[in-house]
Amino acid sequence: MITVFLLILAIAPGVVIAMYIYMVDIRAPEPISTLSQCVFYGVLSFFISIGIGSLLQTYSLIEDDNIIHQMIRAIVFVGLVEEGSKFLFLSGILFRNPNFDQPFDAIVYSVMIGMGFATAENILYVINGDGGTALVRAVTAVPAHALFAVIMGFFIGEAKVFKSSSMLFSCLALFFASLVHGYYDYFIFLKFIPGVWQQAIISLGIMIGITHYAFRLRKDEIIIPDK
Repeated sequence: MITVFLLILAIAPGVVIAMYIYMVDIRAPEPISTLSQCVFYGVLSFFISIGIGSLLQTYSLIEDDNIIHQMIRAIVFVGLVEEGSKFLFLSGILFRNPNFDQPFDAIVYSVMIGMGFATAENILYVINGDGGTALVRAVTAVPAHALFAVIMGFFIGEAKVFKSSSMLFSCLALFFASLVHGYYDYFIFLKFIPGVWQQAIISLGIMIGITHYAFRLRKDEIIIPDK
């Protein structure tokens, strides 16, 4: 019974965020089948990142009490690997989906992938933790993945609009999503410095402001011009 309760706590945040994104996409809602694919790709990207991350951790010389090493770990081993895994599916597969016909769709797809990823990750953490772990991650890690996804989706939307600069905007999507992800995790990794973890919460607040602006800007666009 406790395990079932923990599973519900682990899954609920991702479901709530996914439902919210679906409900605000009122102009041209995406097919449930496409959104389900996005969530599935998110789960796959989680396992891909676990495999790559494990290899990097095994064959690297990262020191737990070295602030430079922890920056590399946060931005490259976590940020780039995790966001790169999501990016493979968003840019490599969903970018060509015939239902992707509005800039806002990129954010919808990206968030759905992010919630698939975050939910799979959350289940792993919560099952090996407790209810406290579930509650903390419900207001930090899971929403953070949604914020990273909005940033990535914003630039992928630009890549769809400005086809002549598609490669540039795709690179920016991966770069900024990886950077903000790594920035957030960096302060969490600095456990040996008392109180520095609070900067992670501050960075989360900053990202909320940035993604809120990106969300509103992209949501107001209706038709992708043929360029």
